[in-house]
Amino acid sequence: MSEAYFRVESGALGPEENFLSLDDILMSHEKLPVRTETPIPRLGAFFLERSAGAERDHELPQGSKIELPLWLAKGLFDNKRRILSVELPKIYQQAWRTVFSADANVVDLHKMGPHFYGFGSQLLHFDSPENADISQSLLQTFIGRFRRIMDSSQNAYNEDTSALVAKLDEMERGLFQTGQKGLNDFQCWEKGQASQITASSLVQNYKKRKFTNMED
Repeated sequence: MSEAYFRVESGALGPEENFLSLDDILMSHEKLPVRTETPIPRLGAFFLERSAGAERDHELPQGSKIELPLWLAKGLFDNKRRILSVELPKIYQQAWRTVFSADANVVDLHKMGPHFYGFGSQLLHFDSPENADISQSLLQTFIGRFRRIMDSSQNAYNEDTSALVAKLDEMERGLFQTGQKGLNDFQCWEKGQASQITASSLVQNYKKRKFTNMED
């Protein structure tokens, strides 16, 4: 019997989201603080307190500070026309980058942003002068937390891991679940409860991509 839903991998760590991925759909609706650099027609209908007194077409005045979903901010952003400018969310600013560089493991990433890595990667789309620092911070934060996540997943057989998992962002939770599944499969095989050892999904996906590239 086939599964009702086949999970589609996120594309948020690349240049664009994968809109067949539920994770990316949810991530793209997270709010981003922006400032309008030019009057924007019709958008004021969604921000009535900002467009009060506008004479035409529910215009959102220049200089308005609002929060937009990531997908809309990306659609309106244009370096040449300067429609809006983006303000970095606090979790990606210098103060928090310093915290991450000191000890990334103490931070509750899920509370700060359930799609911390994906959302941060999409911020690079906006050509901020801090992009290099943001990307480096994302990488070093992941490296700093990765070992603890995988160690915990391999040493928590049949234990309550809810407190640990609660502090992980969605991508980290996926890694933790992968580690736990590998541990459980090994334990079953070791006890003779598994009929055979099968290749991991990572290996299978690699073979599929390799075969597709050979066909191209």
